[in-house]
Amino acid sequence: MSKLSNPGKLALVIVAAALVFGMASWILAPDGHKPGDPGNTVAVAAGSQLYAEHCAVCHGENLEGESDWKIAHEDGSLPAPPHDQSGHTWHHGDELLFNYTKKGGAAIVPEGFKSAMPGFGDALSDREIWDILAFIKSTWPTDIRIAQAAR
Repeated sequence: MSKLSNPGKLALVIVAAALVFGMASWILAPDGHKPGDPGNTVAVAAGSQLYAEHCAVCHGENLEGESDWKIAHEDGSLPAPPHDQSGHTWHHGDELLFNYTKKGGAAIVPEGFKSAMPGFGDALSDREIWDILAFIKSTWPTDIRIAQAAR
């Protein structure tokens, strides 16, 4: 007979496993927010500062992007798009936005598309990237947040 065939022991193992997994998720998100959550005011504040330091030079201080951002440069790359509601950032899911920021456009875009977006994985931690995304998303109206969250 298996050591776990006793219902009491099996229940104890299940409860212990649930506690371990619950504690792991608490360690990953001690504030109870998922990464990139625009409702997390601490992440949004940190992301605002990080955005100003690392992103605004290309994407604009007010998330407005470069002018004529839909018209390709001579090398085929597009100017930095806006991250406000007028751009297309919100058309993409969190995982893509995170990976695009961490790895850079060249590592993410389909063949034939040229991206000038550098990767920030060496300059920013994963949490910092998520904080920047939380900040960006915090500027969007509710309907756009809902649409983006569904992607």
